Amino acid sequence: MEENIESAPRIAGEEFSRVALAPEAADLLRKLWGQYGPLMFHQSGGCCDGSSPMCFPAGDFKTGDADVLLGTFALPDADGGVLGELDFWMSREQFEYWKHTKLTVDVVPGRGSGFSVEAPEGKRFLIRSEIIQFPVG
Repeated sequence: MEENIESAPRIAGEEFSRVALAPEAADLLRKLWGQYGPLMFHQSGGCCDGSSPMCFPAGDFKTGDADVLLGTFALPDADGGVLGELDFWMSREQFEYWKHTKLTVDVVPGRGSGFSVEAPEGKRFLIRSEIIQFPVG
């Protein structure tokens, strides 16, 4: 069984991963990277499609002070190299609700948002969360 891919921490002062990729999500991201080039995630919160992580070509979703960069993945290619870096952003407001959770990006059959690049694949990304105690200091 393949292991999850952990992100590099990006919040100042933190030395632990807040977000991971399930193996099936990494497989889909490799395919999408081949179609769209470098990618990024943004998790906005809210209801419906807003509660799912949205995947965009890198830079297509404009982030700012209202967003938090939780982590950056070194997305592996099929041969063990690295395709490139993939950032995972979350709205600051949503982060306040989820700051005590470890997030794992996974993929399931079905159609998500028409704005997220996986929509034509008949699959959608989703978040699996686990409440945990993060290390202090």
